[in-house]
Formats: sequence, C-alpha cells, structure tokens
Amino acid sequence: MTGFSLGQRYIAAGAGEGTYQVRQVPGNALGAYLDGGKIEVFCNAQDAAGDTMNDGEIVIHGSCGDAAGYAMRGGALFIEKDAGYRCGIHMKEYEDKAPKIVIGGRCGSFLGEYQAGGIILVLGIGSEDRCPVGNFCGTGMHGGRIFLRTSHLPPDLPDQVAARQASQEEKEQIRPLVEEFCGHFGGEPEALLQSGYYLLTPNSQNPYRQLYVHN
Repeated sequence: MTGFSLGQRYIAAGAGEGTYQVRQVPGNALGAYLDGGKIEVFCNAQDAAGDTMNDGEIVIHGSCGDAAGYAMRGGALFIEKDAGYRCGIHMKEYEDKAPKIVIGGRCGSFLGEYQAGGIILVLGIGSEDRCPVGNFCGTGMHGGRIFLRTSHLPPDLPDQVAARQASQEEKEQIRPLVEEFCGHFGGEPEALLQSGYYLLTPNSQNPYRQLYVHN
C-alpha cells in the first residue's frame, strides 16, 4: 500500500496493481490510465479523476471536479458526494470491459456527453426534491446507460436520448453497484433501491447519426 499526502497531479497514473491512499486533495488526473490498481481518496478530488482508466477502482470519500471518468473504458469510479461538469464524457466500452461511475450526490451539466458505453448511476442522495443532474444531460450520447434515482426528469433532454422509468429487472442490474457504494460510504442498499429510477438510453428511433453528414 502506498500513501500520499500531497496534491500532485497524475497520482497512480497507469498503475496496473497496488493500493493507493490519498489523504489530502489530489491534483488533476488522479488515476489517469489506471489499469488495475485501487485508489482511495479520503477527501475531495480535482478534475479528470479516472481519465481514460482501463481497469481498477477509484473511491472518493467526498466530491470531485469536472470530467471525472473522461474516456473511461473499464473499471469503476465511486464518488460519495457530488461531481462537476462533463462526468463520463466519451465514456466507452472496450472489448469485454464496461466502465461504471456511481455518484452519490448531484452532478453538473453535460453528464454522459458523447457516452458510447458503460453505466453511469446518479443516486442524488439529499436532492430528492429536485433533479440531481444539470443541463444538457446525455448530449451526443450514442451508447451505454444512465440511471437517475429521482422522480424529476431533466427538462431539457435532447431528442436523441430516450427516458423511461426503470423496471424492477433493470433496477436489479444496478444492485451490485448500489451495494458496493454503501459498502464504501455507508447507507442501506434496499432503501436506495426502493426509490424510483429513470433510465436514459440512446433513442434508436432518432439517433445522433441522423445529424451528421454522410458521404
């Protein structure tokens, strides 16, 4: 196990193994290109945590800045509280890898921008009276799934994103993520899973490819 107490950038970048603990706010690109190691942050994190991570796990006991999980293609990112803008931008699946981001609180605008794969789960804990995401959720989304624990659907979803109430079977698919979140940060999985969820997916009847020029 390796411990860090300074806020430098690129902590554990590309690490294929090992456990890393961070006890003061790390700099940008925490765990960039992470390939199997585990990082646990006992405070907030700055921008681009998990940038292009391929495998492993990042657990943040606090909030994080913008672009968390940028181009992420594997592994899991757990954020106890809030996330900034453009969380999960360009997130994609790669061969047998399917990345996962779980946000306990709220997140900023452009969640899942250009998302091409994987799962983003926003639990919205403490924000049950309002939508837990900012503006332009799912803009450019053409793959993957976004689960929102809320009864308040974002009012400005693009036409290329389909939204529906998640079925019980679909909620069971996120049970392991909810249980792991509660294992890291506390809470009752069953209480969270009893809530209503919206599921956002690309709209197959009106996909983004219709907006592009074809040769």
